[in-house]
Amino acid sequence: MSNANYDEFKKKAKETLDTIADASVDAYKLAEEKARILAKKTKLRAGIVNDKATIRRLNVELGGTYYKLFKDAPAPELESLCAEITDAYEKIAEKEQEIEELKNITIAKAEEAPPKEESCCCDDEKEEAPPEEEKCCCEDEKCDE
Repeated sequence: MSNANYDEFKKKAKETLDTIADASVDAYKLAEEKARILAKKTKLRAGIVNDKATIRRLNVELGGTYYKLFKDAPAPELESLCAEITDAYEKIAEKEQEIEELKNITIAKAEEAPPKEESCCCDDEKEEAPPEEEKCCCEDEKCDE
């Protein structure tokens, strides 16, 4: 290759590399801008989710406060909702009372029950027969003794 051809080749190679470098810088700037926009959109969406959660929490709190203040004389358009809430509270109270009654029954029965005696060969729970020297406590005909 002659010097003229080599210089021409070198010039073309440099131009090609400069074009590639410029394209790389442009692509980098574009990617950087897209990443910045995506990050901003993500931050805004997260803020929206947080704001919606705040609204839901405040709506619940507002509704609870309204019910506490005006349950006996609500606005006509909220009367049925207040009645439903009152009904639900009454049902909860009834169920809690029933649970307490069941606790008392369980406790009373446990206190009344006599202590368990030693099991014998006729008990369903015991599968093994008693040793030879022990007498069977059953009067049932199931025992061989």
